[in-house]
This record gives sequence, structure tokens and C-alpha cells, in this order.
Amino acid sequence: MKKHINYPLLITVISLLLLGFLFLSTLSAPASLKVFGTTNFYLFHQLKSIIPALILAIFAFLIPLSTLKKIAPWLLLVNLFALLLVFVPFFGSGFWGANRWIIVAGFVIQPSEFLKITAILYLSAWISSKIPEVDKKNWFSLAKNQWHSFIFILLPFIVFLSVISIILIKQPDITTLGIIGLTLLAIYFAFRTPLWHVILIIASAIGGLAILIKLEPYRLSRLLVFMHPETDPQGIGWQIKQSLIAIGSGGFFGKGLGMSSQKFGFLPQAMTDSVFAIIGEEIGIIGCTVLILLFVLFLWLGFKIAKNSTDKFAQLTAVGITFFITLQAFINIASSIGIFPLGGIPLPFFSYGGSHLMTELIGVGILLNISKTNKK
Repeated sequence: MKKHINYPLLITVISLLLLGFLFLSTLSAPASLKVFGTTNFYLFHQLKSIIPALILAIFAFLIPLSTLKKIAPWLLLVNLFALLLVFVPFFGSGFWGANRWIIVAGFVIQPSEFLKITAILYLSAWISSKIPEVDKKNWFSLAKNQWHSFIFILLPFIVFLSVISIILIKQPDITTLGIIGLTLLAIYFAFRTPLWHVILIIASAIGGLAILIKLEPYRLSRLLVFMHPETDPQGIGWQIKQSLIAIGSGGFFGKGLGMSSQKFGFLPQAMTDSVFAIIGEEIGIIGCTVLILLFVLFLWLGFKIAKNSTDKFAQLTAVGITFFITLQAFINIASSIGIFPLGGIPLPFFSYGGSHLMTELIGVGILLNISKTNKK
């Protein structure tokens, strides 16, 4: 089995993980000391998450892909049930007006994070099962039988996406919905569906986003402040302002590891949303460039795995996993430097939080599994 392991991908992920824990150990110390009286609470809590995450990643690496495809609908059903549990008083846990977490055996879990994996597996399994039928009926060549493609492909996909959207909007967790929606759309597009399908879905999504902004004015405020942060520098614009100060003060080479001043209460969400800004302050533009290149390398290796796969389920799954991890990384980075609105997207392998770390490592395990299968 050793000769079938994709070592470039494995080494890339291990490098990101080690860097993530290194920076978390320094930037979480002030907040940990203030709240718990010790500098290592958040670090140790994250280290506890890595144990079940690695176990799940190894399981994802070893399980046959055919089995994974068969159980994909059941995994999704369990995940949807967990998403509904967040609204049950005994199980659900709320924070800042959001109901996104459940408490299981003393552990706080965010089911919407795991939906990123289960939704990818389910859609890839469902679409790949349609391929023989599609080829046989010649649905997608020369725009023939477009009505059949609408009824049997596009409409079920819209229903599936709508069910997910309703649950996540109710929590609310719009940023996670955006990541999942774009990832599922990428898988749908990779299936070589007609272009008008994708245009229709994007148009519907834009209309839905407009409605969500209309229903909750704070979303419009975030967008306006993103476009003109100087309008509310002490309120909504504070985080992006402090983030830019952190990155700018780091210069080319940074202040040095652990020498950030913004993490001492100046920059909100320093361990989660704004972790990249602290990284920029401590290791500078040069270090940030190396970090970005690691994520670019991850993107290239993931898509290479998808390209080399002969199984359509494996190919679509590899596309989805690679897309969602790198999409989160680049949105987090873009929001930290002020070219994308802030939305609570974690930086993969770096931001504090056990649920997203487990999801990312499960995804890596599946990617290594697909790569191992490709080489046999």
C-alpha cells in the first residue's frame, strides 16, 4: 500500500497542518489566558480534535470507493438528521443568535461542516449513476431531448439544493451554504451538463441572495461596508480595518513568529476568520506567498487526481473535495486583504474549530483513496 500513497499530496497537507498548529499555538495564547487563565487551552482543545479527525481520515483512505458510493445516501440522511437536531433544545446549541451546533457526549459539533463532504459524495454518486442512461439516450449532444435533461437531471438537482438551502438558511449559516452551493455547482458543471442549466442555477442563486439580503438588512450592511469600509470604521468596518493594519505592519518578512500585536484584542476573530491577517503580520508577505502556493499546489494535485481517475464517481468526488477546500482558503485570504466581504469562512487546516478540521481531513483521506485506486 505504501507505493500507492500520493506522497506529494500527503506532504502538502502535513505541512499545512503543522503550520496551522504552530500559528494557533501563538495567536491563541492571549485569548486563552484571558478566558481560561492558561495560554494553551485552545491549542490543546484543537489537538484533541486531531485524534478523531485522523481516525476518520484513515477510515476514508481505506474504505473501498464502491462501498463509499453505496453508503453516500445514508451518510447524507444521517447528516440531515443532525442538521435538524440543532433546533432541538436538548441537543442544539446556539451562539450569537445562530443555531448551528449540537452537543454529543460533551463534544460540540457543527453538522453543516460535515455536509460539505456528505453532499459531495451523494451528488457524485447520484450523477455518476446517471451516466450510462445519459449516454444511451444522448441527452447532452446537439441539444437533443433537453426536456428530459431538465426533468431527470436539473430539476432533482434543484430540489436537492433547495432542501439544503432551507435548512442552512433557518440556522442561519449562509456562508456555509455558499461554499456548499458553489461546490455542488462545480460538480454539476464537471458532469458536462448543458450551459443553460448552469446559467439558470446561477440566476436563481442571485435572486435568492437578493431575497436573503432583503430579509436581513445586516447582510446589506456588510456588503456596503466591504465596498466602503471608511463609512463605519468603529463598527462593521473595524475587523477589515484591523486586518489590513496587521498585514501591512508585517511588511515583507514579518515581525517574527509570536510577535503579532493585533492578536491582543485588536483584531476580532483572530483564531478563526482573521487568522491569515495574523500570519501576514508575523511572517510577512513572503511567508503569506509560500502559504498561498501550498494551497495552489493542493489545488493542482487534487485536480490531477480527478483527471487521472477513470471512475466517474471518484472523479467528481475529487473535484468537489479539492474545490471546497481551496475555495474556503482563497475566500478567507481574500476577505482578510479586503477584496471579498467578511463571512466567517475558516482557513483550512489553520482556523480554530474541530468540525471543519475533521471535514477537511476526511476529504484528504478520500482524495488519497482515489489516488491510490488510480495507481492500481
